[in-house]
Amino acid sequence: MAVLQKSLWTRVKEWLLVTLGILIYVTGWSLFLMPNNLVGGGVSGIASMIQYATNGTIQMGYTYFVLNAILIVAAVIVIGMGFGAKTIYAIILASIGLRFLPGVFPTEIIQTLALQNGKLMSTLCGGLMAGIGIGMSISNGGSTGGTDIIALIYTKYRNVSPGKVILYLDFIIILSSLLIPSIVPDLDPETGKQLLGADGQPVTHLMPFSEKVTTVIYGLILVTVNSRVVDMYLSGSQQSVQLFILSKKYKEIADSITQDLHRGVTVLDGKGWYTKEPTEVLMVITRKTDLNLLLRYIKAIDSNAFLSVSSVNGVYGQGFDTIKGK
Repeated sequence: MAVLQKSLWTRVKEWLLVTLGILIYVTGWSLFLMPNNLVGGGVSGIASMIQYATNGTIQMGYTYFVLNAILIVAAVIVIGMGFGAKTIYAIILASIGLRFLPGVFPTEIIQTLALQNGKLMSTLCGGLMAGIGIGMSISNGGSTGGTDIIALIYTKYRNVSPGKVILYLDFIIILSSLLIPSIVPDLDPETGKQLLGADGQPVTHLMPFSEKVTTVIYGLILVTVNSRVVDMYLSGSQQSVQLFILSKKYKEIADSITQDLHRGVTVLDGKGWYTKEPTEVLMVITRKTDLNLLLRYIKAIDSNAFLSVSSVNGVYGQGFDTIKGK
């Protein structure tokens, strides 16, 4: 029963973290990137270019959903239904968020946080939030779609970080923005509100090519920050730890770890040099996220157990990473 409850809570927690990751991702775009007409990578970058080119007639959320729908079939076939279900949920949530969330933030907040601080600061803040959101979603079995799906499909068979795959694809998409016109609204420099002409229609202008080059540079900075944050988040969430456990109740601890936590245990023969007596040492490798639960199990059985915990990288085998192709 304890194992069943833990499994149920793990599933619920994964869906909640995917939801939180998507909300962080959408907030980064809505609060920092879109108000500055910045271009990113992936499907969101393509959707933003279409929105700027049509002066908001085709909202980013609509394009984001349509383009991602094409990739869902490939994700379900290659990665599985579990990933596909979370991806469908994440794409729908992100599409709704990109459609409606930009209108939720008051103009004063956007003016203070995004416009007054300049495009560079908005690029860094938006890239940081988008990277955290993508990393949080990927580490829990979901994705924000687009190049994330392509990256996960590719890294299923190759030992390449998802962030690098996303980075290369995003470079191509951002550079292509030079060929697509962008219609920029004229804003009041003090209030940040849309200026209206004598006929009551919004005043806009076509972004000059020199400014588009600058936007591309900001876009390259954005995807660099984005990919770096994704890699940092994933390496932290997937980090493993190695434990050496010395206890007179080593049998009870080993049975509890294998039966309740479903982790392997290796029993090593040792000898305490101070006591000159033989002893058994348990060696356990587990995910860092499971460490606290493992320590509670050990403490409940033997509060006097002696433990050594160290971080390890590159753990391959059943229950961990797999050695992939060339």
